[in-house]
Amino acid sequence: MSTIGDLEAFTDRFLDAARAGDGDAFRQLVAPHLRVLHVHCYRMLGSYADAEDAMQESLLRAWRGLGGYEGRSPLRHWLYRITTTTCLKMINRRAREPLSTDHVAWLQPYPDALLDQLVDFDADPAAVIDRRESVALGFIAALQVLPGTQRAVLILRDVLAWPSRDVAELLETTVAGVNSALQRARATLAQPPVAGVAARPFSDQERRVIDAFMQAWARCDVAAIAALLRDDAILTMPPQSFRIVGRDDVAAFFATVPADGRLDLIRLIVTRANGHPTLAAYLPHDSVGCRGYGIMVVTVTDEAVATITGFPDPDLFPLFDLPVRLEP
Repeated sequence: MSTIGDLEAFTDRFLDAARAGDGDAFRQLVAPHLRVLHVHCYRMLGSYADAEDAMQESLLRAWRGLGGYEGRSPLRHWLYRITTTTCLKMINRRAREPLSTDHVAWLQPYPDALLDQLVDFDADPAAVIDRRESVALGFIAALQVLPGTQRAVLILRDVLAWPSRDVAELLETTVAGVNSALQRARATLAQPPVAGVAARPFSDQERRVIDAFMQAWARCDVAAIAALLRDDAILTMPPQSFRIVGRDDVAAFFATVPADGRLDLIRLIVTRANGHPTLAAYLPHDSVGCRGYGIMVVTVTDEAVATITGFPDPDLFPLFDLPVRLEP
């Protein structure tokens, strides 16, 4: 499938059978939409694991409610309504919105290999690239500070480019209410709605910086690592409320904390997440290998490392198709 017409024909082919209770037909019906809906849930919730839960609940709701789909709007819009309301319920179950991006305890990275599966039949190629940019880690973290309804409005209007009337219908509110929520959300973020870089191969700048960073890491050359950091470099480590700002302090952390400063003992593998270069770190486990420790998502600007977001969670490794254990 490559056009909206192809998608509509595909939908018509399986819709009646799915309504009649054919589970295989339902799976075929929703399959073209799963990745874009999963990314939508990730934008809303900031967590890959929570997005998985939201998708499971949404698909169950869609299966049970398929008889109520009247075909007056595209099936994907109907599925967006279900996933958005499911995410809003999950957000409401959380204790409260974090005070700042440093307090987003549930933040997780999203593998670029999965972003490459995005297909949007409603948008031109340039718009698809823009939507991939909207999973930049800084933008995802910033979204989590917004109340749920403002978050949904911002994503639907500024990322997915839905008209205000369609957003108002989905959220069961007025166009004026949508526009007001959008203004408040934009004011809170105080930045362009789509921030970061697209999910794409490394730029020459990123490759140079990451290669030099890994070489300095392997040599335990903290001075060389420091030289690759911006003056205002930031290191964070969700889910901890942990933030180190400034080249010298970040370098001092690497000189003393990971493996007590023996960086040469930590093996790094390059991957990508949220459109950013990403390093998977393995710590020595026994005499015959290393075990996965965590993921570091790195942003590079002006030939230097601007931010490092560390996720000390071995459970993330399978998401990136990385082994949890490395042999010698």
